[in-house]
Amino acid sequence: MIWKIFSRKSHAVTSATSIFLTNSLTRKKERFVPIKPGIVTMYSCGPTVYSKVHIGNLRAYIFSDTLARVLKHAGYRVHRIMNITDVGHLTGDSDDGEDKIEIGAKREGVSAQEISERYTRLFLDDLVALNVDTHNITFPRATEYIKEQIELAHALEEKGFAYRIKDGLYFNTERFPSYGKLGGFSSASLKPGARVKINPEKHSPADFALWKKTPSGAKRLQEWNSPWGRGCPGWHLECSAMARTLLGVEIDIHTGGEDLAYTHHNAEIAQSEAVSGRTFAHYWLHNAYLTMNGEKASKSIGNVTYLSQIIEQDIHPLALRYFFLQAHYRTPLSFSWDALKASNEALERLWRTARRVADDSEMHGKPSKYQKSFIASMHDDLNTSHALGILWKAVKSEDVSPAQKWQILVDADALLGLSLTKPSTMQRNVPRDQLPKNILDIIKKRDIARDAKDFSTADALRTKLQNLGYEVKDGENGTIISRR
Repeated sequence: MIWKIFSRKSHAVTSATSIFLTNSLTRKKERFVPIKPGIVTMYSCGPTVYSKVHIGNLRAYIFSDTLARVLKHAGYRVHRIMNITDVGHLTGDSDDGEDKIEIGAKREGVSAQEISERYTRLFLDDLVALNVDTHNITFPRATEYIKEQIELAHALEEKGFAYRIKDGLYFNTERFPSYGKLGGFSSASLKPGARVKINPEKHSPADFALWKKTPSGAKRLQEWNSPWGRGCPGWHLECSAMARTLLGVEIDIHTGGEDLAYTHHNAEIAQSEAVSGRTFAHYWLHNAYLTMNGEKASKSIGNVTYLSQIIEQDIHPLALRYFFLQAHYRTPLSFSWDALKASNEALERLWRTARRVADDSEMHGKPSKYQKSFIASMHDDLNTSHALGILWKAVKSEDVSPAQKWQILVDADALLGLSLTKPSTMQRNVPRDQLPKNILDIIKKRDIARDAKDFSTADALRTKLQNLGYEVKDGENGTIISRR
């Protein structure tokens, strides 16, 4: 099942200035030129849906959404794909260990399909709360493209780029001389054990699994028949197969977190270009880490924060978006609650200013030098921090007319996604002692269902609360309710 499909409405490119992007492949800032005039094909690595995504993960999705907004605002028709990994991603990002989906399913005592369905829904809820434009994104699941993954792996084997060993089919990186060009390392430079557990049957430590056979006597929660035995695809294979199927052999832009560049993205390049003989993605863009107390935010470390925890603190979810936009996407960003609360206060001040400007201008816009400078900053490798500075200077200046202020707010709204032309009124969480008895009864039943891992009942009760006019989020200590 595909969750959303992109709009096919055509747009003419009207940008007065070129867009420049830092290409991780060349490590240079380059003028963006699409393969086909007026059209952009863009693939973004999505989540592995075995648990909730944390705010460090969410930085990648706000970054890619901002990029898509800039391209769309410039007049391009943007075709976007964001995969949902619901099989094949093993622990440690390597070719050994247990599938993360199976770990999540066993942890919660449900099927692999139920665990992936639940956390896909929570992920999409987070995107909506952060004003990510999901209407123009296709969300394909890896399990829906097994046939295409098998066909791609088979083609690689026929071309001599893959070999069989006892536990499956592996890509031979030594047959692809440019392996590692994203980041500038080669398979020869990778010492045994440097990235993955040593497998003596592999020709090179850098070789990666295209298909993993189910061990004799074992049974996976998700497995399929293949020419190499019953098993499941390797993690890297899904993105190449789905990008080829949904966007074409060559795409314009591929995005993701910088932690994916060296292994996952180099594997994508190798298997895609080996089979086609053509450039896979022309522009690779990577966002930097979010850090917590100097360390990368990571579930394995345990230093993560979730969007639901932010909402529990009566902080608007768009304050997290504002917090991210204050730094360039390629700059590491350190999270603290004080910094997030400061972002929340700044955003609320901006909303109050936007309401006054809407009244004063009667929502009629007029171009200005500030508007042009704002757009130019966004076209300069998404320089959001500089653009925010221009926006604040414009709306506070007495030398800028209300109509000019309104116009820059309209453009900033389109490019930054901060709900500036329809400023949000903060939805405060409603204490349970202030809720009607019928609503309390539904919440109690929903909390019981969640504790029992009866997610279908919990989802049905969630829908019932929404139909009664309440916003519902899953918090660490139960259902969080706010009034619409």
